[in-house]
Amino acid sequence: MRTHYCGELNQQHIDLQISVCGWVNRRRDHGGVIFVDLRDKKGTLQVVFDPDDAAMFADAETLRNEFVLRVEGKLRIRPEGTNNPEMATGEVELLAQRLEILNASETPPFQLDEEDVHDDNRLRYRYIDLRRPEMQHRMQLRARVTHFLRSWLETNEFLDIETPMLTRATPEGARDYLVPSRTHAGSFFALPQSPQLFKQLLMMSGMDRYYQIVRCFRDEDLRADRQPEFTQLDIETSFMGEDDIMNLMESMMRGLFADVMEVEVEGPFLRMSHQEAMERYGSDKPDLRIDLELKTISDVLKDVEFKVFSGPANDPQGRVAALRVPGGNELTRKEIDDYTDYVGRYGARGLAYIKCNDVSQGREGLQSPILKFLPDEAIEAILQRTGAATGDLIFFGADKASVVNESLGALRLKVGQDRGLVEPGWRFLWVVDFPMFEHDEREDRWNALHHPFTAPATDDPDALAADPGGMLSRAYDMVLNGTELGGGSVRIHNMEMQQRVFELLGIGEQEAEEKFGFLLTALKYGCPPHGGIAFGLDRMVMLMAGANSIRDVMAFPKTQTAACLLTQAPAPVSERQLRELSIRLRKPQAES
Repeated sequence: MRTHYCGELNQQHIDLQISVCGWVNRRRDHGGVIFVDLRDKKGTLQVVFDPDDAAMFADAETLRNEFVLRVEGKLRIRPEGTNNPEMATGEVELLAQRLEILNASETPPFQLDEEDVHDDNRLRYRYIDLRRPEMQHRMQLRARVTHFLRSWLETNEFLDIETPMLTRATPEGARDYLVPSRTHAGSFFALPQSPQLFKQLLMMSGMDRYYQIVRCFRDEDLRADRQPEFTQLDIETSFMGEDDIMNLMESMMRGLFADVMEVEVEGPFLRMSHQEAMERYGSDKPDLRIDLELKTISDVLKDVEFKVFSGPANDPQGRVAALRVPGGNELTRKEIDDYTDYVGRYGARGLAYIKCNDVSQGREGLQSPILKFLPDEAIEAILQRTGAATGDLIFFGADKASVVNESLGALRLKVGQDRGLVEPGWRFLWVVDFPMFEHDEREDRWNALHHPFTAPATDDPDALAADPGGMLSRAYDMVLNGTELGGGSVRIHNMEMQQRVFELLGIGEQEAEEKFGFLLTALKYGCPPHGGIAFGLDRMVMLMAGANSIRDVMAFPKTQTAACLLTQAPAPVSERQLRELSIRLRKPQAES
């Protein structure tokens, strides 16, 4: 139906007979001549309808936004002074000789160039939203990313192997989406949170190198970078340690950015321990583009009379930390109060501060409500440790270490963004040496920091059991600009170690056999050392596209309540379907 795409045409095509198809982006009637901007996936082209052809001109007068057209004509140079430098085709136009209206359109619920469209409207009419050039670009970018990743992995001898969508429920952190079985009444499949166990089984099957671009499902509360169904680049290898895997994945990411983004990413990527990341940035996925760091000052404040500081400073689980804001002395009281409210969302009970008007004058050059509670030597030590200079401001966090890390870590990001301290570019990082477990104080039990199949940094099960809180794991996360791109680990390949980890997690022998018996059995039959990683493909494309949410790089995402406004899913089903699945809904009892 067409000879060219609209956005491809330029002066090389002058005087050629052209056929184009697309949507009316805009129609303008200028003194008897009608101009239509025709849009397709490659761009927009100006089409001119001359009144000399009365029948065609009459049809052109009926055109409205989003009509679907096929136009034939001759391409020509635009008249002098009418070029449009904002359009790739702005030097040419198509003089229409034949117009075919392939389909009319009702007035769309929003214009494609409208900026303040409510998200609900965008999702309800997603097929219109996806016509926007920005969304077209994002979908094309996503396709290019997946194409490169497949090509690179297959060149490096990885096999693309599918794993089941219908499997059994296993405890992996989030709630499972359950699927009732018609043929096994009362039993349920689960949609996979990840292919974790199957990819390990593939290594036990001798597949050596596996990958899959796979849909995963988690029934959890949502936020900007979470969806109930999402896409993962899943990778597993045999006979490779963590350094080998990380080096290989670095090579893949550098290749991806060079090919798709035309950006040369320097290597090797920086590596940082989990402990150092939490100490310096309050986060295990720090954004290294922001040159602000937390400084622990607990030792300086243990003996001060100010209990707000000395209490956490003397608590083994506490922390007192400071965050220097360069030039922050200019912050108003309202801005400081706003930041206080902000850290309150993360559990902080307040936000102390010191303004540095003139550090050369010592205490006299500082301004803060807390100065009267601090001795001169403590103030001097704080200024020295934070490196504060005249014109700076220092924020303080004092509480349980987890609260201080989360609140000041979030404040660091917000201050950096608010004050234009985010450096341009791409900053990759490996976070390594994660703790093997974290302790749940409320339930007095250990939880796996990653998942139950991550190998500890020891081959001795007794050494693991002797000090589970102090044991590190062989896990690693790839972080890009403050977002976790992927996480992986070397896996447990010894049945005794796997059983010991289950025991420490409170998974008894019977429960382990019931939920993971197939894995434990497979470990008995020659399991190779293996490890891997899983990348969030949606997050990866989100960052590369400069989008704010993974919803903006998914064709048909859900809302934050896990609903599809386009199809109105989830939705009730008929009584007959429920009976076939042996499901009976409990009817509400009538009021007495």
